[in-house]
Amino acid sequence: MLYADVILPLPLHDTFTYAVPEDMKDDIKRGCRVVVPFGPKKVYTAVVCEVHDRCPDFAEVKSVVTLLDKKPVVTDKQFEFWRWIADYYICSVGEVFNAALPGGMKPKDGDAMKADKKRRRTKSAVVGDLSLQIASSVLSEAQSKAYEEICDSFTTHNVTLLHGVTSSGKTEIYIKLIKKTISEGKQVLYMLPEIALTTQITDRLNKVFGGDMCVYHSKFTDTQRVRVYQGMLEERPPMLVLGVRSSVFLPFTNLGLVIVDEEHETSYKQQEPAPRYNGRNAALVLARMYGASVLLGTATPSFEVYHLARKGRYGYVQLTKRYNDVRLPEIQIVDVKELRRKKLMKGPFSDELVTAMRDAVSAGEQVILFQNRRGYSNFIECKCCGWVPRCEHCDVSLTYHKESNQMTCHYCGRTYAIPDVCPACEEKRFINKGLGTEKVEDLVISLMPEARVLRMDLDTTRSRLSYETIISQFADHQADVLVGTQMVTKGLDFDNVSVVGILDADTMLNQPDFRSYERAFHTLSQVAGRAGRRGRQGRVILQTHSADTDIIRQIVNNDFWGMFYDQMQERKLFNYPPFFRLINVFLRHRENNLLEHLSEEMAMRLRTFFGDKVLGPDSPPVGRIKSMYIRKIMIKVDVKAPTDAVRSCLSSVRDQMLSQTVAHGLTIYYDVDPM
Repeated sequence: MLYADVILPLPLHDTFTYAVPEDMKDDIKRGCRVVVPFGPKKVYTAVVCEVHDRCPDFAEVKSVVTLLDKKPVVTDKQFEFWRWIADYYICSVGEVFNAALPGGMKPKDGDAMKADKKRRRTKSAVVGDLSLQIASSVLSEAQSKAYEEICDSFTTHNVTLLHGVTSSGKTEIYIKLIKKTISEGKQVLYMLPEIALTTQITDRLNKVFGGDMCVYHSKFTDTQRVRVYQGMLEERPPMLVLGVRSSVFLPFTNLGLVIVDEEHETSYKQQEPAPRYNGRNAALVLARMYGASVLLGTATPSFEVYHLARKGRYGYVQLTKRYNDVRLPEIQIVDVKELRRKKLMKGPFSDELVTAMRDAVSAGEQVILFQNRRGYSNFIECKCCGWVPRCEHCDVSLTYHKESNQMTCHYCGRTYAIPDVCPACEEKRFINKGLGTEKVEDLVISLMPEARVLRMDLDTTRSRLSYETIISQFADHQADVLVGTQMVTKGLDFDNVSVVGILDADTMLNQPDFRSYERAFHTLSQVAGRAGRRGRQGRVILQTHSADTDIIRQIVNNDFWGMFYDQMQERKLFNYPPFFRLINVFLRHRENNLLEHLSEEMAMRLRTFFGDKVLGPDSPPVGRIKSMYIRKIMIKVDVKAPTDAVRSCLSSVRDQMLSQTVAHGLTIYYDVDPM
């Protein structure tokens, strides 16, 4: 009798054994998908990880219902990669499987997949043509020098950091490296942190690589994602994949180069659900499995990557000038605290910013305004007693959205009607508190009726084509002002932007997080870099209540090294990355008092292994989400500690906690290397 061990797309750590019917014996292979029964009534699509003749030692062995594939759809390298993800991020391989394959390849009803497997792409030029393109390639002297240094670095380092200022022409260097790799018959993975960036660069790369390129991200329909995945398994797969973090799960055959652009971005980290992996770090491991080179590119390196480059673990190449020697933007600090003290600033715009916007628009130039909060106002408040409406299921105030005339919880997504009267005092008047992108958009229209305004945030980019529409409209100068959240900071390239306004830098500086200054430097430097990317020098108006702080001066002077040095002294003193690894433990339960007791017990168990490097438990800033109370424990792990021993300990403690009768309803998960 033949048996198949399978992985189910569920948060289960074990594989499950099924009998293989006689008519499937010749066709079933490791990596094929099968439909299997699980539990009393359900069926799932599973993937075969082993076929063998060992009879299991339990009484009833269920049989495979359907074989979905004639050829494997999961490669040996992918299985190896899935196991690493599960082990390192302390989750189940079933959760990795569920994240790795598109939903259309995991039908739950057991029907054979009906996805269209036709390749709707044309084949591009042959390798010889690409070689000619390499010889004739738009690089400057500085770019050519950086390109040669990267090639040299790859001879001694698997990973190289390209530290290039904004608008220095990193993408052109990437394109030349891609051409070189493809000419050698190897595949390239080009990763970006945001779907918005894949939107802008797709046309640019398509002109060079044509049908040899495919794009992969979550805004695609399920059918499109299945088509890309299946195309990667064809005899002649795409040579270039452009995608976000999930693209690391595609079935590459001969990966030669991985480019991680904007490597510092927190968007590479998956938050919910598991696996809570970092796409950048996962890409490093994936490349190592294939023997591929990795280029990490950014204008503002993450501390972990920059630290390794300085130690010589990674290669390091710099680009210190913008393309065509365009000067970095002039950053003008506006002291909001002083202006408000003198009653010279009432709304969110200083006179300096209003003047700069009007001058730019009247000259036919464009403006970007950055406010890292969506909605109209942070919350509404009773004018009489100060009552603030809060979510019934989360410990957070509700954000007011004027366009829908509703209040929304940005944690669980529930919406609420605006109350007619205050339930505390029956007052009928409410006032808006705080500032979101929706309100900024309204205020710009009021101030400058002649200006055409676009807004890019989560509310305006929900549909599949919304990114493309907004970006193309602004790039084609169909709008004068673009208002946005952090989406507008991440590498977007617009020729005609002369002014960038940062409305409130302090929201990033005052976060209760050891990374707050690093993140603020990254974000503010990146958004400032959107100004003056072609032609004359751009201008940035940075409004802040903290004008005299070191971090603001470092941003103005583009002093990355000074900021890095200051922050590293603190991190070394208090055992933070890159000197220690962090693992956050989250416990969730519907009963707050029971959760408090269980979290204290878990912290005590963890201290028997990690001692005083266990901090907490504490309630996070939002201590209840979707009616589940939350406790957080932080563990600081020495970078020299063996990963296997740490994982084994954490898994053991979790299993001990969940095995208790009193822990019914308790959820425990780990966030490894949290951002």
